[in-house]
Amino acid sequence: MTAFNYTNQTVLITGASSGIGRVFAETLAARGAHLLLLARSGAVLDSLAKELSQRHGIRAHALVADLSLPGAAAQAHAQACALGMPPDVLINNAGFATHGRFETIPVARQAAEVTVNCTALMELTHCALPHMLAQGRGAIINVASTAALQPDPYMAVYGASKAFVLSFSEALWAENRSRGVRVLALCPGATETAFFDVVAAPEAAVGKRMDPQAVVDEALRALDRGRSSHVAGRPNRLLAWLPRLLPRQTVLGIVEGMLKPKAA
Repeated sequence: MTAFNYTNQTVLITGASSGIGRVFAETLAARGAHLLLLARSGAVLDSLAKELSQRHGIRAHALVADLSLPGAAAQAHAQACALGMPPDVLINNAGFATHGRFETIPVARQAAEVTVNCTALMELTHCALPHMLAQGRGAIINVASTAALQPDPYMAVYGASKAFVLSFSEALWAENRSRGVRVLALCPGATETAFFDVVAAPEAAVGKRMDPQAVVDEALRALDRGRSSHVAGRPNRLLAWLPRLLPRQTVLGIVEGMLKPKAA
């Protein structure tokens, strides 16, 4: 499979204000892509859009949206189309996690977690895919997690949401691989971003944190190779084999020990 050419392609990136999303934006702007940067922090997005457009001579626009709100995904896509920039590439990177015993975490917070991690991702994909199919070319990268590879005690909703992303993405890969649209589920492990500041639980980070640039570089290579999914980082790929080699309850015991709140 040939390398994907991003020159003059419009890329919509959710969660673009920091971390992996920001690195995707910087990397693809350098490859000549026009950008739609979506997150809640308008001032940060405006600054990033201006910086990248000036540095690389590309179009970059901020789309301010809270994807936990009903209809936000469809509204963001409508904004993109109103700008004359329907996405040729979609990177669903926005997401967050909660950590702790399930019954102690407010249900509204966990419902918002499902909305951002699953529903908004699905809705944006549903909005963007017809344009890609009409032109016979496009790409979707859905950021899942190594948490998708097994159940995650004390991060039960997060792990389940990322398992949805992995399954959903691989199914779309199979549906669209002969129609010109590439789909990749990216499964990073712990990454050097603000993710764990939001979770507020250092024990949620398993293993050494990867540099987000390394994660993005691996993702783009995997997309070029036509992969349906990719676990970023060799140590993470080795750990990904454990659920295949050990009894399921044994794996659950190992993960429970890793993620157990320190105060528990």
